[in-house]
Amino acid sequence: MEAAGQDSLQEWVGRSETRTDTIDARPAMLLSATLDREDPPPRPGDLLPPLWHWLCFLPSYRTSEAGPDGHARRGGFLPPVPLPRRMWAGSRLEWMRPLRIGDNVTRVSRIASITSKRGASGELVFVVVRHEYSTAEGQALAEEHDIVYRDLSGAAAGPASREAAEPRWSRRIVPDDVLLFRYSALTFNSHRIHYDRRYVTEVEGYPGLIVHGPLLATLLADLLRRHGVGETLRRFEFRARRPLFDIAPFDVCGLPDANGSVVALWAQDADGALAMQATATLT
Repeated sequence: MEAAGQDSLQEWVGRSETRTDTIDARPAMLLSATLDREDPPPRPGDLLPPLWHWLCFLPSYRTSEAGPDGHARRGGFLPPVPLPRRMWAGSRLEWMRPLRIGDNVTRVSRIASITSKRGASGELVFVVVRHEYSTAEGQALAEEHDIVYRDLSGAAAGPASREAAEPRWSRRIVPDDVLLFRYSALTFNSHRIHYDRRYVTEVEGYPGLIVHGPLLATLLADLLRRHGVGETLRRFEFRARRPLFDIAPFDVCGLPDANGSVVALWAQDADGALAMQATATLT
């Protein structure tokens, strides 16, 4: 990217927006069904499971404001990065107090940094957005969200790596159009790589529909809950390593440390290649 373009993007650093929303029981019930859980219907005051706050503060741009890839056209709060691919690269989250069904929540978002570099896949631009969520009781959650923009040309992922440790917990996930559609609908995510097979294969050159990064992270956090420890999550961070597609099953895996306070989590494809790595710190 030319220096003039980099300088213009830096004008977005420090830009902020404030939004309010209410944690509704209905989307939580639908996400529970999407994850194939047998939860009772959520009631006001129930704890919101980790990462389910992504059901709130959904984008609301009009259909005419969508770009060729289904995302909102560039500009507005996020900077107008002139690269076509946009991906959720990772996040770092810390809970100060729990979020609950029925809470009225205020989210203050700020563009923390914008950096560019040239990698094996070509030109890359990294945007870090910091979100702070508060309820009537005070700040509940701080989250840093890493977004990466890249060109259509070049490799989509680097050489495959594998997790050396053996998991104590694992769950096989068989992704399909229904799972990806449901998660897209619940998060009002119109990015075409998750539901438009012709677009994702012919335009972006991938072999199949791409499993959402936040869905993968949610499945990793859900693995904790399935083993009785997810409600005590204090910190959670994850990094996407390579995409997963709906053409093959994958596994979500976990390995707690000796005292059970930190859990290494990862998602791997059918051949064992790492797709996402995460660390969960429990209280």
